[in-house]
Amino acid sequence: MASVGERLSRARERAFIGREEEVGRFAAALAGDPRAPFAFYLYGPGGIGKSSLVRCLADEARSAGRLLLELDGRFVSRDPADFERAAAPLLEVAGTVLFVDSFEHCQWLESWLWQRFLPRAADGTLVVLAGRIPPHAQWTADSAWAGLLHVGELTPFTDGQARSLLAAARIPNELEERILHFAGGNPLALSLAAAAGSAGWSGEEMWAPSADILRTLMAGLIGEVPTTAHRRALEVVAQAHSTSEELLAAVLPEEDAHQLFGWLRQLPFVESTPRGLYPHDAARETLAADLRWRAPNAFMAMRQRLAEEYLRLLREGVDERVSVIPDELFYLFRDLESPARRGASTREEEVHERVLQPDDIDVVLRMAEDAEGHASTELVRYWLERQPQAFSVFRSVSTGEPVAFTTRLQLPAPPDPQDLATDPVVAAAWEYTAASAPVRPGEHIGMSRFSIYPARYQVPSVVIDLSNSRAQAEAARSRGRAHGFVVYRDAEAWALRLKGVMHDTGIRARVGEHTYGLFCIDWRQVPVEAWIRHIITRTEVPAPSGPSGFSRTAFDQGVREALSHWRDPRAFAACALTRARLAADFADPVGELRALLRQAVDDLAGDPRGVRAREALTAGYFSGAPTQEAAARRLGLPYGTYRRHVRQGLDLLCEALWHQELHGSPQ
Repeated sequence: MASVGERLSRARERAFIGREEEVGRFAAALAGDPRAPFAFYLYGPGGIGKSSLVRCLADEARSAGRLLLELDGRFVSRDPADFERAAAPLLEVAGTVLFVDSFEHCQWLESWLWQRFLPRAADGTLVVLAGRIPPHAQWTADSAWAGLLHVGELTPFTDGQARSLLAAARIPNELEERILHFAGGNPLALSLAAAAGSAGWSGEEMWAPSADILRTLMAGLIGEVPTTAHRRALEVVAQAHSTSEELLAAVLPEEDAHQLFGWLRQLPFVESTPRGLYPHDAARETLAADLRWRAPNAFMAMRQRLAEEYLRLLREGVDERVSVIPDELFYLFRDLESPARRGASTREEEVHERVLQPDDIDVVLRMAEDAEGHASTELVRYWLERQPQAFSVFRSVSTGEPVAFTTRLQLPAPPDPQDLATDPVVAAAWEYTAASAPVRPGEHIGMSRFSIYPARYQVPSVVIDLSNSRAQAEAARSRGRAHGFVVYRDAEAWALRLKGVMHDTGIRARVGEHTYGLFCIDWRQVPVEAWIRHIITRTEVPAPSGPSGFSRTAFDQGVREALSHWRDPRAFAACALTRARLAADFADPVGELRALLRQAVDDLAGDPRGVRAREALTAGYFSGAPTQEAAARRLGLPYGTYRRHVRQGLDLLCEALWHQELHGSPQ
């Protein structure tokens, strides 16, 4: 009896239409024809059928008994070494076939692949790359690759092929002409229209290659969204890079995440991947635009909720994917122009980030000398000795050579006298904080001290983007971070780029022949959640208000911070809530604040709304449960229900403590 996989393969083979040239050439290569290509590069616009063709070719290779390597470009890291580890059998096992779908998402690997990786392939191996972007002209013009590379641009189906697809889908004859007029030869449009059938759309429009097609098709596929919860689930899958059932449960704690996940999973434009659900790119953007138009406030509220969940995962570090969470967090803002990108070039060399290695030091010093001169180079040398872990080196993906480096320092209070005497920029930062909002014992400053990319020095670049995203993730994850600083030589230009996002301190510190501007944010007054909310709503981050200024947002974040550090006495002692007015007269700020918080949580039980909330907060923060998930199990509650009680409890607790902060007594 045939296995499920074999039955699926046969079904795909029966349903597959067209692409005879590519299928024929690949079959010849599988058969060992010496004139057949080694590498197949397939490209075309979204929805043209690339993934279907890749699956067909993979089935052929599997039937031929070949070892298959199937990679998804959407989940390939920027480091070629990671790709090489995943694709290692291509170099070691004769006859292996490598497939990389959605190659446009890792296009930066292209030069490295044809120059450094593919020439080392084992005998009899084959490679299939499929993406939206044509191959680089240098590759196709390389005479050495002329007989080894087949480039195929996928075009729309012919009329006969389109009719065959609709016939296989058993579309009634009376509907066939309307669908053909609507969808033309676009395979995705045809497939979605066939899936939608006659329900929910008229099919009267003439087809044109625009988002309107997918919007109409998806309206037919989804129909009337069953409930508000289903619309919220669509808002999640349209915005999150990938959607797991756990993510749905966290951001929709009042809903049945299992049922919603199953509903999303069966939508024809949603694909199941190892990391969760991933909509077809064209469908995602169309869906996002439609949802944003229908309910802009709800759409942006969901973006904020997703951001808060990613920040929770960053802080708690309970997820094995914590290393990729910063990328998933900042994916939420892909449609917003980063302030640091204003004026950026659209064509840059692709780079990947690695921690500093001993062999990098001479190159780092040379880059510093070329970009900033001898005085700055000596400061780089100083920090290499003091905090080598603060340095990241960026390498060209195509050549593997170092092209840039950044330095993100962590400067604990009180400041080190040697640091103050050596680095004028660091000394200026400490002077500024002492005069405005002092850093207390147990707290520290985070500073992006150097961003040196000689080819694009001190202008918006992918290097600065990556470094800044890491710095913001560190601010979310670090305990006791008071201020964040970035340092730029072209201070006036960066003041315009960062306006409303970071505060220009007005300081221009001199190092050698150059001056450097310092830009700052006080994370105690503007927590990362609030900062992200300003980015989402495109409103200005408030200017620093001094050491005693506490906004309601900052106060609420201080309460959450104190609870999250409950079992770490040192971190608790550094939390922002110890500087609130309600703790001003405590003889023992740490001990008395802990007692105050514990009593405030217990007092929640006096409100009927707070009974379950008190139990959830006690289990989550005071009971010793290692994770929030473990606390939910301890209470015998589904995780979504537990999270709902925690959220309600935090709201009630913050309201009660805020009243005490303002009025000096409990409610």
